[in-house]
Amino acid sequence: MKRLYVIITSFRFLLHWLFYQNAKNKVIIEEDFKRNIQLFLHKEDVSFLNFCEVLTFYTMVRNIFYARVAFNHHYYAKLISIFARPLPLLDISSTAEIGGGLIVQHGYATIIAPKKIGKNCWVNQGVTIGYTNDKDCPTIGDNVTIYCGAKVLGNVNIGNNVIIGANAVVVKDIEDNCVVGGVPARVIKKLK
Repeated sequence: MKRLYVIITSFRFLLHWLFYQNAKNKVIIEEDFKRNIQLFLHKEDVSFLNFCEVLTFYTMVRNIFYARVAFNHHYYAKLISIFARPLPLLDISSTAEIGGGLIVQHGYATIIAPKKIGKNCWVNQGVTIGYTNDKDCPTIGDNVTIYCGAKVLGNVNIGNNVIIGANAVVVKDIEDNCVVGGVPARVIKKLK
């Protein structure tokens, strides 16, 4: 039944698919879709129907896609979002340099406005990644997981393979391969 619904409503995503096929940043968009399709649909390929299914039932993936489109084509992103509305409580900066494989789990009340995020970042609901003034925003490495309610604020550098615990407030640099938590966040454990 679910697959039938996707087939019947797939026309909504024709312009999305055309952009994806011809995008300048297709490699990054494809990494996003591969990782999200594996996580949510338990499938491997980015076929048209899988593309439509993940955009139909997982609105946070739409927001990621629209941020990728707006990186180069702001008005096109606005146009295609008419056919499938984004999640209104999830804000992803379209000007930030964000590596491929981004996953936003749930995404309610989430703001993602970094200077840079590496590959395969996982962000949960209620997270704020953002500025403390006009210029200072975070730089986040590869393979970082940020759990619900965490805040990463200001001109901080988060290393690779870092886990930021729920409701942690990160206002200082975090080195590679560790778990942090608390207010303000501190290293709880080193990862091997």
